[in-house]
Amino acid sequence: MSSSAPASSGTTVSATTGRPMRADARRNYELLVEAAKAVLVENDGDAPLEDIARRAGVGIGTLYRHFPKRLDLLEAVYREEVDALAHSKDQLAADVSPWEGLDRWLHLLVGYVATKRVLFQELVDAIGKESELLTHSRAVMMDSTAAMLKAAQDAGVARADVRPDDLVRIVGGCTMMPHVAPDQQERMVQIVLDGVRI
Repeated sequence: MSSSAPASSGTTVSATTGRPMRADARRNYELLVEAAKAVLVENDGDAPLEDIARRAGVGIGTLYRHFPKRLDLLEAVYREEVDALAHSKDQLAADVSPWEGLDRWLHLLVGYVATKRVLFQELVDAIGKESELLTHSRAVMMDSTAAMLKAAQDAGVARADVRPDDLVRIVGGCTMMPHVAPDQQERMVQIVLDGVRI
C-alpha cells in the first residue's frame, strides 16, 4: 500500500501515521499523482520516477516519502482515476441532460481507459487481476456506464438495443491500441455516439 491515501471524508491521510497530512504534504502528494498520470501516459507506462518528480516540481526524496515503491504510486494513480470517474458520473447525472451526460461520459471514459491501459498490466502482475483495486475499477466503469446509458434510453435519445458492455468494449477498443492520437480517439468515440443516438 502507498504511504498516503485519501480518507472517506476527502482528507488525505498518511497510511503510516493515520493522521491527516499537512497542507504542503497533501499538495505534494496530489502534484505527484497528477504528474505520474501525465508522464506515464506520455511514455506508454515507461517513466523513471525522477521524471515524475521533476514534472511535479518536487525532489525525488519527496516522491519516495509519499510512495516508497513504484507500485505505491501506480496504485495511487489508478485509484485517483477511478474515484474521479465515479464523481464525474454523479455530477453529469445531476447537471446535464441525459444525452449530454452520455456524450460527456464516454469522452471521460476514453481518458480513463487510456491511463488504465498503461498501468493495467504492471498492476495485474503485481497485485493480481482480481485484486480489490482492479475489481472495484471494473465495477465503477460498468455500473456508471449502465446508469448513463439507461438515463439516455429512458429519455428516448439512445437506442434501446445498446448494452453498457457494448459501450465499454467499444471505448476500450478505441483506446487500447498503441499509438492512437487523442484526436483520433475523440473522432472514434463521436462515431460511436452517432450510432447510439436516435
